[in-house]
Amino acid sequence: MKKTLILGATALTMAASGAWAETTACLITKTDTNPFFVKMKEGAQAKAKELGIKLNTYAGKLDGDVESQIAAVESCIAAGAKGILITPSDSRALAPSVTQARKAGALVIALDTPFEPADTADATFATDNFKAGELIGEWAKAKMGDKAADAKIALLDLNPSQVSVDYLRDQGFMKGFGIDIKDPKKIGDEDDSRIVGHDVTNGNEEGGRTAMENLLQKDPGVNLVYTINEPAAAGAYEALKAVGLEKQALIVSVDGGCPGVENVKEGIIGATSMQFPLLMASKGVEAIAAFAKDGTKPTNSKGLDFFNTGVELVTDQPVDGIESITSEEGLKRCWG
Repeated sequence: MKKTLILGATALTMAASGAWAETTACLITKTDTNPFFVKMKEGAQAKAKELGIKLNTYAGKLDGDVESQIAAVESCIAAGAKGILITPSDSRALAPSVTQARKAGALVIALDTPFEPADTADATFATDNFKAGELIGEWAKAKMGDKAADAKIALLDLNPSQVSVDYLRDQGFMKGFGIDIKDPKKIGDEDDSRIVGHDVTNGNEEGGRTAMENLLQKDPGVNLVYTINEPAAAGAYEALKAVGLEKQALIVSVDGGCPGVENVKEGIIGATSMQFPLLMASKGVEAIAAFAKDGTKPTNSKGLDFFNTGVELVTDQPVDGIESITSEEGLKRCWG
């Protein structure tokens, strides 16, 4: 587990004067290599410095490293952290640790990935991940037109744990494309003949490449590829390109990182749902500051069990009836 202590000069200056300047907070991300979590960390550090909060940051060795995240929560409790921001690698396995942190008096906020149930944490600041998947599913169906009825779909998911962010995006894509959903919290139980199969990527390029290779062995006719995120999409493209099939398959994804939006511009990714990790992180730190000051807890967006930080479809191939922005616009708003 990697631990970095961030205590800027501004935080030191404010420590003597602010009502909650001595506040300690933690940020625990899934990894410190995925650009999404790198940008989230930068956003949290910037806001913590602005507000005079001491921020301890932790990350798993890879996506799915639950043990490191549990150890990080325990370290935060021991340090007397007033608040913990966490992107859970396993939204069920981490629940007991989060419960302990809350009993110890910490405000716990899930970022990006909701816990199961959502009220395991005090609040969640996240993309509407089901909507993010639904948007790219709707776009893909419209883009393929009549060919959608005979599509051969490869789905590149996250990891075997099937955490909420994973199944929400996957099932959202299914709904958007018009595939019947069975258990909305379970990946791979559908019976639609258009689905070639699912494989896991661990949310990185190498995993995306391997998963795509595996699914091409099952059916080299794959012409639509759903990916959990843009690093996985980049790996999928490399696997397709290696066997001369890069023009055969349409790739869709979720993230909105600058490299991913560049891949939309270059035609590697057909469409991606952009999310906003900087906003998640900064709002999370602000919420901890408010809680430390007077006990105020954040509220959810209307009709949801989380605070929705927004999603935008980015594509240079717009379709009727689905709002989107171009890659040029996306590059002005992307992260990483």
